[in-house]
Amino acid sequence: MDGPGLHADDDGVQHRDRRPDLTVGGGPGLRDLPGDGGPRRTARPGVHPGPEEARQVSAALPTRRSTKVLTIIVLSVVLIYFLFPIYWLLLASTKSNAEMTTSNGFWFADEIRLKENYQTLIAWTRGHFWRWVGNSLLYSTVAGAAGTLISVSAGYAIAKFRFPGRTASVGIISAGLLLPIALLTIPMFIVFHSLGLTDTIWAIILPSCVSPFGVFLGMIYADSSVPTELIEAARIDGASELRIFVDMVLRLLAPAMVTIFLFIFVATWNNFLLPLMMLNSDALKPITLGLYGMMSYFDPTYGAVMQGALLGVLPLIVLFLGLQRFWQAGLAAGAVKG
Repeated sequence: MDGPGLHADDDGVQHRDRRPDLTVGGGPGLRDLPGDGGPRRTARPGVHPGPEEARQVSAALPTRRSTKVLTIIVLSVVLIYFLFPIYWLLLASTKSNAEMTTSNGFWFADEIRLKENYQTLIAWTRGHFWRWVGNSLLYSTVAGAAGTLISVSAGYAIAKFRFPGRTASVGIISAGLLLPIALLTIPMFIVFHSLGLTDTIWAIILPSCVSPFGVFLGMIYADSSVPTELIEAARIDGASELRIFVDMVLRLLAPAMVTIFLFIFVATWNNFLLPLMMLNSDALKPITLGLYGMMSYFDPTYGAVMQGALLGVLPLIVLFLGLQRFWQAGLAAGAVKG
Protein backbone atom coordinates (compact mmCIF):
# COMPACT_ATOMS: atom_id res chain seq x y z
CA MET A 1 0.00 0.00 0.00
CA ASP A 2 1.39 3.28 -1.02
CA GLY A 3 1.81 5.84 1.71
CA PRO A 4 2.30 9.59 1.50
CA GLY A 5 5.43 10.31 -0.39
CA LEU A 6 5.88 6.58 -1.35
CA HIS A 7 5.24 4.67 -4.57
CA ALA A 8 5.75 1.08 -5.65
CA ASP A 9 7.59 0.01 -8.77
CA ASP A 10 6.78 -2.96 -10.96
CA ASP A 11 8.58 -5.38 -8.56
CA GLY A 12 6.58 -4.16 -5.56
CA VAL A 13 9.46 -2.29 -3.92
CA GLN A 14 8.46 1.01 -2.39
CA HIS A 15 10.48 4.17 -2.96
CA ARG A 16 10.21 7.66 -1.42
CA ASP A 17 9.16 10.40 -3.76
CA ARG A 18 11.71 13.14 -4.42
CA ARG A 19 10.37 16.43 -3.27
CA PRO A 20 10.39 19.21 -5.79
CA ASP A 21 12.59 22.22 -5.13
CA LEU A 22 10.73 24.97 -3.33
CA THR A 23 11.57 28.56 -3.85
CA VAL A 24 11.37 31.71 -1.79
CA GLY A 25 9.50 34.50 -3.38
CA GLY A 26 8.77 32.45 -6.47
CA GLY A 27 12.37 32.18 -7.65
CA PRO A 28 15.12 29.60 -7.30
CA GLY A 29 17.57 29.91 -4.51
CA LEU A 30 16.52 27.83 -1.47
CA ARG A 31 15.28 24.27 -1.14
CA ASP A 32 13.47 22.54 1.74
CA LEU A 33 14.93 19.46 3.40
CA PRO A 34 12.90 17.03 5.53
CA GLY A 35 13.55 16.88 9.23
CA ASP A 36 11.92 16.31 12.57
CA GLY A 37 11.30 19.99 13.13
CA GLY A 38 9.91 20.71 9.71
CA PRO A 39 11.63 21.71 6.51
CA ARG A 40 15.08 23.35 6.67
CA ARG A 41 16.21 25.83 4.07
CA THR A 42 19.71 25.73 2.69
CA ALA A 43 21.12 28.25 0.28
CA ARG A 44 22.52 27.05 -2.99
CA PRO A 45 26.08 28.10 -3.82
CA GLY A 46 26.34 31.20 -5.96
CA VAL A 47 22.70 32.21 -5.42
CA HIS A 48 21.69 35.47 -3.74
CA PRO A 49 19.95 35.21 -0.34
CA GLY A 50 16.23 35.51 -0.10
CA PRO A 51 14.27 38.51 1.20
CA GLU A 52 14.48 37.41 4.85
CA GLU A 53 18.26 37.16 4.81
CA ALA A 54 18.52 40.41 2.88
CA ARG A 55 16.43 42.17 5.54
CA GLN A 56 18.76 40.90 8.29
CA VAL A 57 21.84 42.18 6.47
CA SER A 58 20.16 45.52 5.77
CA ALA A 59 19.21 45.88 9.44
CA ALA A 60 22.84 45.32 10.52
CA LEU A 61 24.29 47.93 8.16
CA PRO A 62 22.88 51.04 9.96
CA THR A 63 24.19 49.70 13.28
CA ARG A 64 27.69 49.26 11.89
CA ARG A 65 27.56 52.66 10.23
CA SER A 66 26.42 54.41 13.42
CA THR A 67 29.14 52.65 15.44
CA LYS A 68 31.77 53.81 12.96
CA VAL A 69 30.50 57.39 13.04
CA LEU A 70 30.43 57.39 16.85
CA THR A 71 33.99 56.05 16.98
CA ILE A 72 35.21 58.77 14.61
CA ILE A 73 33.49 61.47 16.69
CA VAL A 74 34.99 60.21 19.98
CA LEU A 75 38.49 59.93 18.50
CA SER A 76 38.19 63.41 17.00
CA VAL A 77 37.26 64.87 20.39
CA VAL A 78 40.20 63.08 22.03
CA LEU A 79 42.55 64.32 19.28
CA ILE A 80 41.41 67.92 19.78
CA TYR A 81 41.76 67.54 23.55
CA PHE A 82 45.43 66.56 23.23
CA LEU A 83 46.41 68.87 20.37
CA PHE A 84 44.71 72.05 21.55
CA PRO A 85 47.27 72.85 24.32
CA ILE A 86 50.08 72.64 21.73
CA TYR A 87 48.10 74.89 19.41
CA TRP A 88 47.45 77.38 22.19
CA LEU A 89 51.15 77.40 23.14
CA LEU A 90 51.97 78.27 19.55
CA LEU A 91 49.47 81.14 19.58
CA ALA A 92 50.54 82.48 22.98
CA SER A 93 54.23 82.41 22.05
CA THR A 94 53.57 85.07 19.40
CA LYS A 95 51.69 87.55 21.62
CA SER A 96 52.50 90.21 24.20
CA ASN A 97 51.00 90.33 27.68
CA ALA A 98 48.30 92.77 26.56
CA GLU A 99 47.41 90.73 23.49
CA MET A 100 46.91 87.67 25.67
CA THR A 101 43.61 89.16 26.89
CA THR A 102 42.62 91.57 24.12
CA SER A 103 43.15 89.46 20.99
CA ASN A 104 41.26 86.42 19.79
CA GLY A 105 42.32 83.54 22.00
CA PHE A 106 41.91 81.04 19.17
CA TRP A 107 43.96 82.86 16.55
CA PHE A 108 47.12 84.89 16.10
CA ALA A 109 47.28 88.57 16.98
CA ASP A 110 47.65 91.27 14.34
CA GLU A 111 51.39 91.50 14.99
CA ILE A 112 53.45 88.32 15.35
CA ARG A 113 55.98 88.81 18.17
CA LEU A 114 57.82 85.52 17.82
CA LYS A 115 61.28 87.07 17.50
CA GLU A 116 60.76 89.56 20.33
CA ASN A 117 59.56 86.87 22.72
CA TYR A 118 62.52 84.64 21.84
CA GLN A 119 64.95 87.47 22.55
CA THR A 120 63.20 88.08 25.88
CA LEU A 121 63.41 84.37 26.67
CA ILE A 122 67.17 84.26 26.08
CA ALA A 123 67.74 87.52 27.98
CA TRP A 124 65.72 86.52 31.05
CA THR A 125 67.36 83.11 31.27
CA ARG A 126 70.80 84.77 30.90
CA GLY A 127 71.63 82.40 28.07
CA HIS A 128 70.82 79.30 30.12
CA PHE A 129 67.69 78.25 28.20
CA TRP A 130 69.33 75.90 25.71
CA ARG A 131 71.55 74.62 28.48
CA TRP A 132 68.41 73.69 30.40
CA VAL A 133 67.11 71.86 27.33
CA GLY A 134 70.45 70.06 27.05
CA ASN A 135 70.31 69.15 30.74
CA SER A 136 66.84 67.67 30.31
CA LEU A 137 68.06 65.67 27.31
CA LEU A 138 71.04 64.42 29.30
CA TYR A 139 69.04 63.44 32.38
CA SER A 140 66.24 61.82 30.40
CA THR A 141 68.45 59.93 27.94
CA VAL A 142 70.82 58.48 30.53
CA ALA A 143 68.02 57.64 32.96
CA GLY A 144 65.91 56.17 30.14
CA ALA A 145 68.71 53.94 28.82
CA ALA A 146 69.87 52.74 32.25
CA GLY A 147 66.34 52.41 33.59
CA THR A 148 65.25 50.38 30.57
CA LEU A 149 68.12 47.91 31.02
CA ILE A 150 67.38 47.61 34.75
CA SER A 151 63.65 47.18 34.16
CA VAL A 152 64.06 44.54 31.45
CA SER A 153 66.65 42.60 33.48
CA ALA A 154 64.54 42.60 36.64
CA GLY A 155 61.32 41.87 34.77
CA TYR A 156 62.90 38.96 32.87
CA ALA A 157 64.31 37.47 36.08
CA ILE A 158 60.98 37.66 37.87
CA ALA A 159 59.00 36.31 34.91
CA LYS A 160 61.24 33.39 33.92
CA PHE A 161 63.09 32.31 37.09
CA ARG A 162 61.76 30.66 40.23
CA PHE A 163 63.65 31.74 43.36
CA PRO A 164 62.96 32.36 47.07
CA GLY A 165 61.34 35.74 47.57
CA ARG A 166 59.89 35.95 44.06
CA THR A 167 56.36 36.55 45.35
CA ALA A 168 57.64 39.16 47.79
CA SER A 169 59.47 40.90 44.93
CA VAL A 170 56.26 41.15 42.92
CA GLY A 171 54.52 42.57 45.99
CA ILE A 172 57.23 45.19 46.51
CA ILE A 173 56.99 46.24 42.86
CA SER A 174 53.21 46.53 43.14
CA ALA A 175 53.58 48.62 46.29
CA GLY A 176 56.06 50.86 44.48
CA LEU A 177 53.45 51.51 41.81
CA LEU A 178 51.01 52.75 44.45
CA LEU A 179 53.40 55.05 46.32
CA PRO A 180 53.34 58.69 45.16
CA ILE A 181 56.70 60.13 44.10
CA ALA A 182 56.23 63.15 46.38
CA LEU A 183 56.22 60.83 49.39
CA LEU A 184 59.73 59.60 48.53
CA THR A 185 61.30 62.94 47.64
CA ILE A 186 62.26 64.03 51.16
CA PRO A 187 63.79 60.63 52.12
CA MET A 188 65.77 60.69 48.85
CA PHE A 189 66.97 64.22 49.61
CA ILE A 190 68.20 63.13 53.05
CA VAL A 191 70.07 60.17 51.56
CA PHE A 192 71.69 62.16 48.74
CA HIS A 193 72.55 65.04 51.07
CA SER A 194 74.31 62.65 53.44
CA LEU A 195 76.29 61.29 50.48
CA GLY A 196 77.19 64.77 49.25
CA LEU A 197 75.41 64.28 45.92
CA THR A 198 72.89 67.11 46.10
CA ASP A 199 73.26 69.80 43.44
CA THR A 200 74.88 67.27 41.09
CA ILE A 201 73.58 65.51 38.00
CA TRP A 202 73.56 62.20 39.90
CA ALA A 203 70.86 63.51 42.21
CA ILE A 204 68.53 63.50 39.18
CA ILE A 205 69.84 60.55 37.16
CA LEU A 206 70.16 57.88 39.86
CA PRO A 207 66.60 58.12 41.29
CA SER A 208 65.17 58.27 37.76
CA CYS A 209 66.88 55.01 36.75
CA VAL A 210 64.71 52.99 39.13
CA SER A 211 61.13 52.70 37.91
CA PRO A 212 58.66 50.24 39.49
CA PHE A 213 56.37 50.77 36.52
CA GLY A 214 59.24 49.96 34.15
CA VAL A 215 60.01 46.75 36.04
CA PHE A 216 56.33 45.81 35.93
CA LEU A 217 56.23 46.36 32.16
CA GLY A 218 59.44 44.39 31.73
CA MET A 219 57.90 41.49 33.66
CA ILE A 220 54.73 41.54 31.54
CA TYR A 221 56.63 41.77 28.25
CA ALA A 222 59.11 39.03 29.19
CA ASP A 223 56.32 36.70 30.22
CA SER A 224 54.40 37.20 26.96
CA SER A 225 57.19 37.64 24.38
CA VAL A 226 59.98 35.26 25.48
CA PRO A 227 59.04 31.56 25.04
CA THR A 228 60.24 29.36 27.87
CA GLU A 229 60.89 26.54 25.38
CA LEU A 230 63.37 28.75 23.52
CA ILE A 231 65.28 29.45 26.73
CA GLU A 232 65.37 25.76 27.62
CA ALA A 233 66.67 24.88 24.16
CA ALA A 234 69.46 27.43 24.50
CA ARG A 235 70.41 26.02 27.89
CA ILE A 236 70.55 22.50 26.45
CA ASP A 237 72.89 23.80 23.73
CA GLY A 238 75.22 25.03 26.46
CA ALA A 239 74.52 28.78 26.33
CA SER A 240 75.13 30.70 29.55
CA GLU A 241 72.39 32.78 31.17
CA LEU A 242 74.21 36.00 30.25
CA ARG A 243 74.49 34.98 26.61
CA ILE A 244 70.82 33.96 26.52
CA PHE A 245 69.84 37.34 27.92
CA VAL A 246 72.09 39.41 25.64
CA ASP A 247 71.76 37.50 22.37
CA MET A 248 68.19 36.27 22.65
CA VAL A 249 66.06 38.02 25.25
CA LEU A 250 67.09 41.58 24.42
CA ARG A 251 66.36 41.00 20.74
CA LEU A 252 62.93 39.58 21.46
CA LEU A 253 62.15 42.47 23.81
CA ALA A 254 63.40 45.25 21.50
CA PRO A 255 59.94 46.80 20.85
CA ALA A 256 59.11 46.50 24.55
CA MET A 257 62.39 48.21 25.46
CA VAL A 258 61.46 51.18 23.28
CA THR A 259 58.15 51.48 25.10
CA ILE A 260 59.80 51.32 28.53
CA PHE A 261 62.45 53.81 27.43
CA LEU A 262 59.80 56.30 26.34
CA PHE A 263 57.91 56.00 29.64
CA ILE A 264 61.06 56.63 31.69
CA PHE A 265 62.28 59.37 29.33
CA VAL A 266 59.02 61.30 29.55
CA ALA A 267 58.76 60.84 33.32
CA THR A 268 62.30 62.19 33.79
CA TRP A 269 61.75 65.06 31.36
CA ASN A 270 58.56 66.17 33.11
CA ASN A 271 59.93 65.69 36.63
CA PHE A 272 59.72 68.93 38.58
CA LEU A 273 59.67 68.15 42.31
CA LEU A 274 62.91 66.14 42.38
CA PRO A 275 65.04 68.85 40.65
CA LEU A 276 63.40 71.48 42.84
CA MET A 277 64.57 69.63 45.96
CA MET A 278 68.00 68.56 44.72
CA LEU A 279 69.38 71.40 42.57
CA ASN A 280 70.42 74.96 43.33
CA SER A 281 72.75 75.82 40.46
CA ASP A 282 71.19 77.43 37.37
CA ALA A 283 73.64 75.54 35.17
CA LEU A 284 72.20 72.17 36.29
CA LYS A 285 68.49 72.95 36.09
CA PRO A 286 66.26 71.07 33.63
CA ILE A 287 63.82 72.92 31.43
CA THR A 288 60.89 72.39 33.82
CA LEU A 289 62.64 74.03 36.77
CA GLY A 290 64.11 76.79 34.61
CA LEU A 291 60.73 77.86 33.24
CA TYR A 292 59.32 77.80 36.76
CA GLY A 293 62.01 80.28 37.74
CA MET A 294 60.91 82.57 34.90
CA MET A 295 57.32 82.52 36.15
CA SER A 296 58.49 83.66 39.59
CA TYR A 297 59.58 87.04 38.22
CA PHE A 298 57.58 90.08 39.28
CA ASP A 299 56.21 90.86 35.80
CA PRO A 300 57.13 88.07 33.36
CA THR A 301 56.46 88.22 29.65
CA TYR A 302 54.07 85.33 29.29
CA GLY A 303 54.65 85.04 25.56
CA ALA A 304 58.32 84.33 26.24
CA VAL A 305 57.42 81.75 28.87
CA MET A 306 54.97 80.05 26.50
CA GLN A 307 57.60 80.01 23.78
CA GLY A 308 60.01 78.34 26.18
CA ALA A 309 57.38 75.74 27.04
CA LEU A 310 56.74 75.11 23.34
CA LEU A 311 60.44 74.69 22.57
CA GLY A 312 60.75 72.46 25.63
CA VAL A 313 58.06 70.05 24.45
CA LEU A 314 59.28 69.77 20.86
CA PRO A 315 61.95 67.11 21.64
CA LEU A 316 59.27 64.86 23.13
CA ILE A 317 57.09 65.24 20.03
CA VAL A 318 60.01 64.45 17.72
CA LEU A 319 60.98 61.44 19.83
CA PHE A 320 57.48 59.97 19.84
CA LEU A 321 57.04 60.47 16.10
CA GLY A 322 60.44 58.95 15.37
CA LEU A 323 59.86 55.88 17.54
CA GLN A 324 56.14 55.51 16.83
CA ARG A 325 56.45 52.23 14.94
CA PHE A 326 58.50 50.62 17.71
CA TRP A 327 56.50 51.67 20.75
CA GLN A 328 53.21 50.75 19.10
CA ALA A 329 54.62 47.27 18.45
CA GLY A 330 55.74 47.16 22.08
CA LEU A 331 52.29 48.03 23.36
CA ALA A 332 50.76 45.32 21.17
CA ALA A 333 53.29 42.78 22.43
CA GLY A 334 52.42 43.56 26.03
CA ALA A 335 48.70 43.37 25.41
CA VAL A 336 48.70 39.88 23.86
CA LYS A 337 50.08 36.88 25.72
CA GLY A 338 51.34 33.82 23.91
